[in-house]
Amino acid sequence: MRRTDPEGHGPVRYGPALPGDGLPVLPALADVLAAHAHHAGGEPVGGAPALLDAADGYWARRGLPAGRDRVAAAPGAPSLLLALTAALGGDVLVPRPCAAWWAPYARLLGRPAFHVATPAECGGVPDSAALLETVRRVRAEGGDPRLLVLSVADDPTATVAPPELVHEAVEAAQGEGLHLISDETWRDTLHGPHETVLLSPAEMLPDRVTVVTDLAGALLPPGWPAAVARFPDGPAGQALHARVLDVLTALGATVAGPVAAAAAYALDEPEPVAVRRAAAVRLHARVAAAAHAAMVAAGAVARPPQAGRHLYVDLDPLRRALGAHGVGDAQELEDFLTARLGMPAPGGHRFGDDLGALRVRLSTGPLLAGTDGERTECLTSPTPLELPHVQRALISLKSVFDDLRDDAQRWEPPR
Repeated sequence: MRRTDPEGHGPVRYGPALPGDGLPVLPALADVLAAHAHHAGGEPVGGAPALLDAADGYWARRGLPAGRDRVAAAPGAPSLLLALTAALGGDVLVPRPCAAWWAPYARLLGRPAFHVATPAECGGVPDSAALLETVRRVRAEGGDPRLLVLSVADDPTATVAPPELVHEAVEAAQGEGLHLISDETWRDTLHGPHETVLLSPAEMLPDRVTVVTDLAGALLPPGWPAAVARFPDGPAGQALHARVLDVLTALGATVAGPVAAAAAYALDEPEPVAVRRAAAVRLHARVAAAAHAAMVAAGAVARPPQAGRHLYVDLDPLRRALGAHGVGDAQELEDFLTARLGMPAPGGHRFGDDLGALRVRLSTGPLLAGTDGERTECLTSPTPLELPHVQRALISLKSVFDDLRDDAQRWEPPR
């Protein structure tokens, strides 16, 4: 079986950060952080009661009540995934592509990690038939698959998995006795919340799914690391919760006190947080749609973004034009576009795709770059795409890909 080890040049040890929102910090959050900045004491491992109760309330409002004893907090989702992987043991299964930070933690622990193909409709969840075949082959070769990590609102593909495909994947995993970690970092960033149905695997399989949410997805600035995990009910979930706390203790992975206060405030979803989140989602949905239209017009292939602050683009149709610029794989594509666009453009190899595939994740946050006043104006303007600094950024993005399209057309043989 093919593992997630790096291949060719540009070895991948740690992937790019979550796509930021490119916006100033919400003043109400800054006020909470500042009000607790004088507290010198540390938070307990796993989170203090106020943070755990806020996380429980957050999930209860989404139909997933947990209780304080089934919740843990940590300084970012990566530390939770590392602790869960260590606690569960065995080999790890992840979709192809997947979030850049998933596989490195299995490798850090010396655990094999295997990629599973995703269905044509979406990323984030494995194709059920491919999952069953992968499990069969891994076991036939002496492996011990125990853990499947998936995401119904996905980084990097920005897609939301249809409920029927989630059902199929979860049923296949259940039949093979796998534990599931559902990364729901982006669940609150749906571009069309009234048109898109998001089903958490925890609703289907409450005794075998641990939900992880990094608050940098929709509630906190990326530089304020905080994440929460919701554990399954029952004795097995309690035992897993205890083992995870042991690992977090060994790592010293505690949330900083001022950040924990801001996280609890954000998880309670008061009006300032809810209003800012809704405005930010609308803004990034518009920018992502405009960027997607520019990619498709240039001849690239990309699923319409449905969540998050990013889109995933396949530039294979422009391979000959890119080849003229010395681009033949994802690392070279990353270098080329990062330089041309003046913004991070991590290649698909960082998300588990083949190095030879010309895929890239583009984020919408950098397209809002400007002064604090200009970025704040993006949130309140009825026509944010027409603001001068956003318009300039989109024109620059479009011109880079239009140039590649024009180069590709020159390479086409005469008819």
